[in-house]
Amino acid sequence: MRTASPFSSAHIPDGLTGRGIGVAVLDTGCFPHEDLKSRIAAFFDIVRRRKLPYDDNGHGTHVCGIIGGNGKESAGRFCGIAPGCHLIPVKVLDKRGGGYVSDVLAGLHTVMQQRERYNIRIVNVSVGSFSGRSMSENSALVRGVEELWDSGFIVVVAAGNMGPKSGTITTPGISRKVITVGCSDDHQEVNVMGNRMSDYSGRGPTRACICKPDIVAPGAAITSCSPGGGYAIKSGTSMATPFVSGAIALLLEQHPEMSNRDVKLFLRDRAVDLGLPRNQQGWGLLDIPSLLR
Repeated sequence: MRTASPFSSAHIPDGLTGRGIGVAVLDTGCFPHEDLKSRIAAFFDIVRRRKLPYDDNGHGTHVCGIIGGNGKESAGRFCGIAPGCHLIPVKVLDKRGGGYVSDVLAGLHTVMQQRERYNIRIVNVSVGSFSGRSMSENSALVRGVEELWDSGFIVVVAAGNMGPKSGTITTPGISRKVITVGCSDDHQEVNVMGNRMSDYSGRGPTRACICKPDIVAPGAAITSCSPGGGYAIKSGTSMATPFVSGAIALLLEQHPEMSNRDVKLFLRDRAVDLGLPRNQQGWGLLDIPSLLR
């Protein structure tokens, strides 16, 4: 969130909010929070086929708030990175935060179908699997996100919370095409999914010797929207990922002609080297002021 993170709104050019940019969020859904209900352009429920927006877990609402919450309930104190963008939440995970590969793939297909209607440019996937069967680049999840990437979407995926050993990037973050996001501040001990953890951010390389993550952003103790109203604090690469998605929405408002490859190169060239191992930080820390200069 803009005032609860290292990224201050003072660092974002006046008037730049991500307006007109659609961001699909594959997660647990999205509660129509006061900060979000004017941002929700459409809602698709793969799990229970409900029509109205809801979130029976809270994870998806938190992610959506980081991307595009407008801070209305907090009088601007907790405001998302791109409060002018519009959100397309796609519920692919259940109330426990778990789900099926088939539902995630159905969610990706839905995004493809709704692309033109909602000007979906960015797909945020804070979803990951670390089972042995899923770790191949030929896995269904990797093929699914790469199909979107090849169609021109900017796909932003969490590195997962299985670190600190090498080779702990979750699927589909192992894809060499998508933008995989780790935590820049995972040295802090925080609560991740009910467990006290530190040094949890997924590290590369992948089994195919691809260096991952691509970039890192803050993920420790991030304040964002909570179902039912108010705010909650969550941590993990799931929180770092929407920082990057929100920043890309700002960049696309500024440069709507950019391709996904252009965006990836911009992120690479303007990241800040933290002096950490490449398999931990990738190109370095997301730097929004540099990205938008």
